[in-house]
Amino acid sequence: MQIAIVGLAASGKTTVFNTLTRGHVQTGGYGGLELHVGSVKVPDERLDRLAAIFHPKKIVHADVTYVDLPAPPPSSEGRVGTEELPAEHLARLREADALLHVVRAFEDPVVPHAAGSVDPGRDLEQLDLEFILADLAVAERRIERLRATGRHGTPAEREANERELAILERLHAGLEAGRPIRDEGLSADEEKAIRGFRFLTQKPVLVLLNVGEADLPDAPRAVAAITGRYDHRRSLVEALSARIEMELGELEPEEAAAFMAELGIGESGLARVIGLSYRLLGLVSFLTAGPDEVRAWPVPEGSTAVDAAATIHTDLARGFIRAEVVPFEDLVALGSLAEARRHGRLRAEGRTYEVRDGDVIEVLFSR
Repeated sequence: MQIAIVGLAASGKTTVFNTLTRGHVQTGGYGGLELHVGSVKVPDERLDRLAAIFHPKKIVHADVTYVDLPAPPPSSEGRVGTEELPAEHLARLREADALLHVVRAFEDPVVPHAAGSVDPGRDLEQLDLEFILADLAVAERRIERLRATGRHGTPAEREANERELAILERLHAGLEAGRPIRDEGLSADEEKAIRGFRFLTQKPVLVLLNVGEADLPDAPRAVAAITGRYDHRRSLVEALSARIEMELGELEPEEAAAFMAELGIGESGLARVIGLSYRLLGLVSFLTAGPDEVRAWPVPEGSTAVDAAATIHTDLARGFIRAEVVPFEDLVALGSLAEARRHGRLRAEGRTYEVRDGDVIEVLFSR
């Protein structure tokens, strides 16, 4: 899972990156062109509880990769700012599974806002507009090509081109009206037809309001205000103080807990943002456990037992016989797989079984 961190200059997105990755990338660069990549282990206390039962040689958490990208230059007549990013940066942006859009909601006289005032709603709309313009440019180029050459080829190719053209013309009309592609309610077949374009406004978005320490008590109100006007599909809004969260990450656990209690923070920003990322992407985690390792495996919600097997190894999916499944809570309560089996909580499931979050799974397969 790869999430691109985006935001306007001086929004605090690199501070958010440092918070999530426990990194020490220099901040305050006012939107320089440097790209930062960091991998984060997804917090999951279930793994520790399973480790207490199985005493494995290692514990493997799910990973999330965060990419801190520079702000795109503003578009002007005849050019699209986002498309003028370095090729590697634009590729990273388009390849991301979701966007983490950091929006400035803090005052700081040392770092004045380029627009002269702090206005989260305005800044959110500004970067969204850049992504809409980038998608419009991609759609227009493809539409022109399909209109010029789409009637050539075999009957099947012409039919496919006509379907693609109809979808793109529909998306183009929505983008011109300021509507992101994720609001179009595309069918699975339509999603598949345009997958190769990696449209930016098709991606799920977590809007993260970066508030100041003094504004933390009012953060829920700020989130509600933005949520009320940002009613797009596959979008979530949350708030944190990136600077405070980065300071928390540098403290010992006991000191951090005391500081969080003093500030009224009930959960670390890292855990909250990761949890929201999972919700946004529709992911669940199934678990495997044994003496070698205890591990969390992220899969899309609705994945089947054979999908889970393929996530572990393609050989398991090819030779799939059945999956033995026990809910995490039952396994912990009963203390072992043997007891779960004896109490009838360990079930044999077939290929089409829909995996649930927290399922502990062992795949039986033929070699």
